[in-house]
Parts: sequence; C-alpha cells; structure tokens
Amino acid sequence: MHAPARGGSMPCHACVRDEVSAVSESMSPAMSGAVQAAIAAHRDRPGALLPMLHDILAALGHVPRACVPALADALNLSRAEVLGVMSFYHDFREHPPGRHVVKLCRAEACKSMGADALAERTRARLGIDFGQTRADGAATLEPVYCLGNCACAPALTIDGRLHGRVTPTRLDALLDELDGDSR
Repeated sequence: MHAPARGGSMPCHACVRDEVSAVSESMSPAMSGAVQAAIAAHRDRPGALLPMLHDILAALGHVPRACVPALADALNLSRAEVLGVMSFYHDFREHPPGRHVVKLCRAEACKSMGADALAERTRARLGIDFGQTRADGAATLEPVYCLGNCACAPALTIDGRLHGRVTPTRLDALLDELDGDSR
C-alpha cells in the first residue's frame, strides 16, 4: 500500500480502489456495491466513518463485519477503530434485523417503573433474549439505554414508533400486533 503512516494524509484514490477491490471479493455484490458507494461518497470528508456506516446501514439494513477491512483501509484506520465505532452506536448492527425491531428501555427511570418485568415478559413472548432475532426472522429484541421518554416510563419502540407508559396488558397487545403482522 502506498498510504502514509498513521496521522499522514489519506491514501491515493487508486490505492483505496485496489484495496477495496481485494477485500470486496469476500463480500456479496450488494454488500460490495454498498461499501464502494459509501467510500466513494464520503472518503474525502472529515469524520467520514459515520456517514459511511449510515449509508451501508441504509442500503443493507445492517453493517456486516466483512465491510470493516474495506472501511478501515479506505480511511487509514485500524479495524479495531472501525469496530469500536460500530459497537459504540447500537444501531450499527452486524446482522440483519428481524422484520420488526423491538427496543426496550433499560435505563433507570424505566426500570423504576417496571421495565424489568416488561423485559422478562417480552423475552418470554418473543422467545428470544436481548440482541437476538427469532429463528423465523419475525422480530429482533434490543436493549436501549434511554429513549428520552422518561416522563412516560416504561418506554419501548417497535419499528421506530415510540410507546410510553407501557403496562403488561399494553405490551401484550403490541406484541399480538407483531404476531399478526409476521404471519
């Protein structure tokens, strides 16, 4: 690689293209296309990693680990740095989510209002734990550490729609709707 040592200027576009081509051999055509498009759109921007990750997420619904080497090489970052950013922001998931994504608040305000009981009920109803997707692909359950809806605790989102003051009865109704949509 002709790229300068860490802290120097960015590698030339030809070098990046060669590196991305070599890495993209292990990716599906859709994944490779999304990564190459994200790199082309943002590589010259300061702080390019986050916009690249967002573009890949928008294109694929997740950011596969196979994308990491290409992003790291294009930005002259270590793979650990790319993975560190991905793991810090919970929406940059490595695997495709289920058809429905349930995010349950695990922060103190919601816990004080019964979120732990809702978590147990949700896990039992969906048959999965936090960070998992049902085998049928119908739902993914994710923890969130504040939805900004503390005054209406406990809170959760389903497919991005916020629900507050969720009782066990209301939770059951919301999950019943998911089951109906998943069939």
